[in-house]
Amino acid sequence: MELFENSEAFYDFTRPSGYELQNYLINDGKKHPFAVICPGGAYAAVCNFIEGRPFAEALNRKGYNAFVLYYRVREEARYPNPQDDLKRAVNEIMEHADEWGVDTEGWSVWGSSAGGHLAASYCLEEYDAPKPALAVLCYAVITMGEKTHPGTRDNLLGSDPDPALIDRTSVEKHVTPSYPAAYVWCGDADDLVDPDNTRMMGKALDEAGVPNRTFVFEGIPHGAALAVGTSAEHWFDDAVEFWEEQRKAGRKAD
Repeated sequence: MELFENSEAFYDFTRPSGYELQNYLINDGKKHPFAVICPGGAYAAVCNFIEGRPFAEALNRKGYNAFVLYYRVREEARYPNPQDDLKRAVNEIMEHADEWGVDTEGWSVWGSSAGGHLAASYCLEEYDAPKPALAVLCYAVITMGEKTHPGTRDNLLGSDPDPALIDRTSVEKHVTPSYPAAYVWCGDADDLVDPDNTRMMGKALDEAGVPNRTFVFEGIPHGAALAVGTSAEHWFDDAVEFWEEQRKAGRKAD
């Protein structure tokens, strides 16, 4: 588990801050559903190496198009810049749907750590943007309050944020029945992002009546990503299965 515990070594802090969308497409002449992936990095970097490309390639193997988002970080990460970058990515994918072989119905957003906060906050009702059928939140920062990851909050909100902004960006306080279904997980050995973030998100989803699968896996640290070879490695297949359930439910509703 040492790789996971030292995952910050995989953050590329030298990469310039800015928007970029990396495409992982299935080029077989057919249309496939898509996922947008937001790697973590405390809004200081984008950890594509363990929370971006591996997710995208795994989704490709399952028959899904995938897109890894590089969003603005560090001094350019002030809210809502990263959320705006995610909105830009979704709009770009929709605009190129025919060219890229993308089925635009029932898409999903995936986020890890600070990227989980980005994905989770993007899905809130008050953020005006196209919503996914499912949000997959991996050891995500959810709150900007007491149980937050301080570095994530500092990069997103600044060193002395207004309490109203802290409240506005604490996802657990704003979940409504219109929130997308969510797959939420973390490990109880996470010493970077308090597992209570996952628990409070699960509670908020339950109270709002939003379909969700929420798990805190025993012995899993922060940065586990696909968690191959651990007791949590089934999470990816489980999340994809839940996604398909939501896609089918959406088609029936139409």
